[in-house]
Amino acid sequence: MQTYEVEVKALLGSAERADAVRAAMKKLDPSCTRIGTSKQRNHYFEPADGAQSQLLERLLSNAAPHLSKEAAEKLEEFAGKANEFSVRTRDKNGEVFLVVKASIADPATGLEAGTSENGIARMEFEEKVDITLDELDALVAASGFRYQAKWSREREEYSCSDIHVTLDRNAGYGWLAEFERVVSDESELADAQRSIRALMDELGVEELSQERLARMFDFYNAHWQEYYGTDKVFVVE
Repeated sequence: MQTYEVEVKALLGSAERADAVRAAMKKLDPSCTRIGTSKQRNHYFEPADGAQSQLLERLLSNAAPHLSKEAAEKLEEFAGKANEFSVRTRDKNGEVFLVVKASIADPATGLEAGTSENGIARMEFEEKVDITLDELDALVAASGFRYQAKWSREREEYSCSDIHVTLDRNAGYGWLAEFERVVSDESELADAQRSIRALMDELGVEELSQERLARMFDFYNAHWQEYYGTDKVFVVE
């Protein structure tokens, strides 16, 4: 079944601000608990040649032998719906995943336009594969993609008021919070977006605008080799 994610980001910057968000979540929802931690490497790709639809078909063909039957069928369904999309590979605590995201915007429901890399509402495919990160990267490259940038982060995951919250210490960005709900029907997207923003208001967390996020993303992509795997942070207004 196709799933959709609604994700809103907030730039926290300092470790002290991350501490304040942890405390605010616990105060608002005493049952709020940390449900996981991970160290991640995320490699982003962009088209190297060919139309995007053709590249996604190639990726599906090359990746299918390394996915479960259900995951391969899900990616095939995704390929039939996606137009503008982004591809990334992920190593999460030693497990390797293929990730594909496509942006969604629907003025009738108030959903906001955005990119497949950072949009608020997106179709999402994320499935484990049975090969290493380097092998998956080579498979993606053989499908007609090239590296856009490599990212690294340490992530804490929480459940707060039925919303998935992550606190990430990202190379380049510093501390970043992501508030996410995943739904199985497009009709639920606008409500998910409203509930996320309501929680952020209660926590006193300011949304990172899509415009500033795009500037940060572009800066990192141009300088990623300086930041990947480090604790270095930049500031882009």
